[in-house]
Amino acid sequence: MVTVDEAIIARLKTHGQNFEILVDCTNALALREGKNMDMHDILAAMQIFSDAKKGLAASENAMKQIFGTSDAEEVARQIVQKGEIQLTQEYRENIREGKRKQIISIIHRNGVDPKTHLPHPPQRIENAFIEAKFHVDEFKSVQEQVQEALKQLRPILPIKFEVKEIAIKIAPEYAPKCYSTVKTFATILREDWQSNGYWVAVVELPGGMESDLYDKLNKICHGNVESKVLKIK
Repeated sequence: MVTVDEAIIARLKTHGQNFEILVDCTNALALREGKNMDMHDILAAMQIFSDAKKGLAASENAMKQIFGTSDAEEVARQIVQKGEIQLTQEYRENIREGKRKQIISIIHRNGVDPKTHLPHPPQRIENAFIEAKFHVDEFKSVQEQVQEALKQLRPILPIKFEVKEIAIKIAPEYAPKCYSTVKTFATILREDWQSNGYWVAVVELPGGMESDLYDKLNKICHGNVESKVLKIK
């Protein structure tokens, strides 16, 4: 549980009433994004205020009428989910920057140019972000904002999310080390350790990761790796 001194205020104004709670910023945002959180990890005090700074408690009758309950934990949960969380400007900017990087990473990993089926470099995606003036919302989940970003980026940068099915054949001297590398990039659909020691596999991975996988395998195998794209989904 966060201390009162470290907590920030979450507020919900509704039906002419003001309800405030003292919360841990990070955990409150996690609940807001849909994560399963224990309210004891969010609240600095299991109490609902009409004015937290003055320490004025909210009316139980008002809570029952508006929230259908006066249970502090349930009311607090609704305040976090529906109300305003008073973040500092610095904290807002840090969250937005972190989510912006995650969104760009997801688009890079999964997205390709529809014409060439090659991934866009992260810097190219970032430049498109700037040109599109995409605003990252600190309260929305990264996954939700990926789709919003794609809508704004596509008029500037053609992007299509693809999944590729690739066949790989690797010589015995490199196969054990390559096996663990492949598993970090892709899902192994089928595999066969042949009698001559070669490892043959069919893997599935996000379209944007194909080049990165080839780069890693070529470094290990010194270019002695066979691969073929079987299917693009």
